[in-house]
Amino acid sequence: MPARRIDGGKATLELLPNGVLHLEWDRDCTITTTDAEAAMAAVDVLAAGQAHPMLVDMETTRTVTRGARSVFAIPCSASRIALLGSSPVDRMIANFFLGVNSPPCPTRFFTSRPLAVAWLQSAADEHPATA
Repeated sequence: MPARRIDGGKATLELLPNGVLHLEWDRDCTITTTDAEAAMAAVDVLAAGQAHPMLVDMETTRTVTRGARSVFAIPCSASRIALLGSSPVDRMIANFFLGVNSPPCPTRFFTSRPLAVAWLQSAADEHPATA
């Protein structure tokens, strides 16, 4: 299934053939409460009542507002979440989220897409969020 734009136009979402939901935020975007709510609603619609691991590509995100971080702490159809970033800023955003909010499922930060996908597809690590 091809990637679909999420309402608000700041991200795309698709269900990959391996069963992983892939949420990709646009370059230099600021994720607001409204953006986060639209993304999580789209995740739930696409998942159609089934839990799926989710890869969140935040490599070029500028900022995530406090309200958006609160929305991301609400359970959705994601069974585990891999936050993919590449810069110290990405790591800081992920660590701040994980330190302030309680993720709704196991959540980790990665700088390697293959490692993130491997973790998402494994069931061996069901520990609380770490970055």
